[in-house]
Amino acid sequence: MRPYVTVNLAMSADGKISTRERRQVRISGPRDFGRVDILKAGQDAIIVGIGTVLADNPSLTVKSPALREERRRAGKDEDPVRVVVDSQARTPPGADILRKGTGERIIAVAESAPGERVERLRDRATVLVAGKDRVDPDRLLRLLHDRGILRVMVEGGGTLIWGFFSRALVDEFCTFVGPVIIGGKDAPTPADGEGFVREGDFVLLDPPTVTECDGGVILRWKVRAAG
Repeated sequence: MRPYVTVNLAMSADGKISTRERRQVRISGPRDFGRVDILKAGQDAIIVGIGTVLADNPSLTVKSPALREERRRAGKDEDPVRVVVDSQARTPPGADILRKGTGERIIAVAESAPGERVERLRDRATVLVAGKDRVDPDRLLRLLHDRGILRVMVEGGGTLIWGFFSRALVDEFCTFVGPVIIGGKDAPTPADGEGFVREGDFVLLDPPTVTECDGGVILRWKVRAAG
């Protein structure tokens, strides 16, 4: 068993999620920020990769006071569990994801992670070992499910998202497509990584819902079930 997985991100009209320098850029606007906050508040956990933590230092907290209060009334922490996929335990102890907001933080590491780094993080987060040399997304999801986490949102980056898509672990894909061109053959895309070679391996999506927003569009796909 595993949680229901939603991948959510913002990308440019030419399919880039950042610049070639992998700097954080603003692609969407206030209406989409509100949509993402609602989506985030409905999750049990938010998953992000170590590359995003090092580049952007996100907190991944729920911003709306009303949504935070709604979670409290439901007997939940104001913020979902924050999960960092960090095979070698490189998360800085002072990272915002470990300092800001409420609720549990989980660092998913590999068996090969240096012991001193792992122990340093144990003072600030729950550490889960979910792979030998790299974190295995399937193993991580099963560990999260065992902890009662039933709905998760994966926010990035592209390498992490590819890891979930390549193992058929995504149920829903939501993206804001902004009215901007970033360009660059080395700029990251929503699903970086090795990529599929054979057409028969491609992840197929059902027809999307399309909503205009902030000068762009929100596309929401369900991943087509096998067969």
